[in-house]
Amino acid sequence: MITLITNIEVYAPEYLGEVDVLITDKRIAAIEADLQSKMSAPDSIFNTIDGRGKVLMPGLVDSLVHITGGGGEGGFHTRTPQMQLTDATLGGVTTLVGVLGTDATTRTLSDLLAKAHALETEGLSTYCHTGSYQLPARTVLDNVTDDIILIDKFVGIGEVAIADHRSSQLRSSELMRVASEARVGGMISGKAGIVSIHVGDSDSMLHLLHDAIEKSDLPVTQFYPTHINRNQALVDAGIEWAKGGGYIDFTTSTNQKFIDEGEMLAAHALAYCLKQGVPVSQLTMSSDGNASLPVFDDNGELVGLEVGRVRSLYEALQQAVLEFDVPMELAVASVTRSPADLLKLKHKGRIEVGADADLVIATKDRLLLEQVYAKGRCLVSEGRAIVKGTFE
Repeated sequence: MITLITNIEVYAPEYLGEVDVLITDKRIAAIEADLQSKMSAPDSIFNTIDGRGKVLMPGLVDSLVHITGGGGEGGFHTRTPQMQLTDATLGGVTTLVGVLGTDATTRTLSDLLAKAHALETEGLSTYCHTGSYQLPARTVLDNVTDDIILIDKFVGIGEVAIADHRSSQLRSSELMRVASEARVGGMISGKAGIVSIHVGDSDSMLHLLHDAIEKSDLPVTQFYPTHINRNQALVDAGIEWAKGGGYIDFTTSTNQKFIDEGEMLAAHALAYCLKQGVPVSQLTMSSDGNASLPVFDDNGELVGLEVGRVRSLYEALQQAVLEFDVPMELAVASVTRSPADLLKLKHKGRIEVGADADLVIATKDRLLLEQVYAKGRCLVSEGRAIVKGTFE
């Protein structure tokens, strides 16, 4: 079947008005007003969807998900569970990047790649980073450069931890070295080759990144720091980094303890940075899905643990528009085209002819998610998962 969505308001993420969108062979084939009247093929071959009163946006691109689970800071029983297909699709996420975190011993890169391939088979578009929190980096092959060049799903390294008691307590020279390896790997393979940076709550914030840039020939865009909404001071440091040309990412998974301690909601951080003049092309949100959300006491001992949710990414999009008055096209861009562009995923995060048919249909008033398409296949209809993972 060929799918035709008619009379729907499109955010591509820029506003295209009310048009029709044609999906054929997993891609977007046409975007025009009154496209249905121009079709010469019989109606029987079309799956037609009436989009009146609804909005269409690209499928969300989640740049940081612990697809094999994370955690473990409180012992083996605190290892968080693996992500399932519907954890993503019920939140409109059709493309994601899988990573390792604190634990690169019981969570391995081989398992990460296997899980990424499994999720791809089930319907998503998946990519991964080599490495983890620690340096020297864990790799599948001999080094980071080889991993990125020779393993299709690897697009960078991360999330490398800084400003955190769980990090490798790096010197800038170590960070420069791994960034250069990732950069060369990306250049040769045509991939992003970025370094995803986990930023903890230490007062050192982004100082290590500034030092690495100042002491090397690396561009500021080589590093992609996340969790920038931990507190107001870090958000302001992120604005400084972005005004120097860098990207910053806000984490949508949170809990009340984090908020009480000063964490800024991702949607709020997005609105705040936009008002400070940071272009949306340098701002993204990611879920940190299936990561542990650990709470430590003053001695670094674990006293609480929750689990990140991929669906929080779509909730943050809703919140940005409905509560923080972020223009729809900018909110959509922060979770679609902005991450797709920095990850060099040319056919993702946009509604244009030739792009992958990764689409989300939502109600116009409250942005309630109704349908999700991934590579032209409907995975969610009327807000319910019609395709589930193998073990769901």
